[in-house]
Amino acid sequence: MFNSRRYTFAAFLVLALAAVLLPRPANAEPDPSSKHKKSGGGPIPFAVGVKVSSLGLGVEAGIGLGSRLNIRAGLNGMNYTHRIASNGIQYDATLRFRSAEALVDIFLFKSFHVSPGLLLYNGNKITANAFVPGGSTFTLNGVPLVSDPANPVNGTGAILLNKAAPMIRWGFGNMVPRKSHFSFHIEGGIIFQGTPKAQLALNGSACDPIVVLLCYNVATDPTIQSQVQAQQTKINNDLKIIKFYPAFSMGLSYRF
Repeated sequence: MFNSRRYTFAAFLVLALAAVLLPRPANAEPDPSSKHKKSGGGPIPFAVGVKVSSLGLGVEAGIGLGSRLNIRAGLNGMNYTHRIASNGIQYDATLRFRSAEALVDIFLFKSFHVSPGLLLYNGNKITANAFVPGGSTFTLNGVPLVSDPANPVNGTGAILLNKAAPMIRWGFGNMVPRKSHFSFHIEGGIIFQGTPKAQLALNGSACDPIVVLLCYNVATDPTIQSQVQAQQTKINNDLKIIKFYPAFSMGLSYRF
């Protein structure tokens, strides 16, 4: 399940970082000698921004260190609900994005940068409520069954990810511009999230498609449970292809 405490703690860390790094206003009576100091002695550049990405909608804050380095942190979140059907089973699925990230922007030339980073908290997941209308045929691991009209098959499903993940991004634009206040930036990349893990639990009763009156409790019948586990294993094998998750984003930021 999504751990709201972890996400809240990650959000607190990002906001605390922003508060600490936010440049303080200049004194009302500046030191006259400051007129003779080099421009390098000014406050650290600080920016905040918003973005849309493959991790959902996000906010971020960052600082500039020198002319070729930024450090930034952000929060992402979004929900998307959709009904799908697979093997005769209907799923009301919710894709839930929740993550906190930190990256280092290394500028190789002009606005092109490479950004190694980490998902400090990865709460992204898919949850679903499963249902098979009574009298409808469905399959588990290729075995046909009929949902009992008196006690239709129902259940839950989930696809979970590792709670932290390294990543690498690259793109154009500077989230903390040095010569202007506004900046647009675009990035691509890869998140090494590992292989997602599927969980499938079914209840209700399922009947033999030939001898319809011969029904079994899905949650306790060992034969049906072995098919449920086999179906879960098949889903996990299909998910191996997305252990590398594509990361792309477009964002707008403002430097103070």
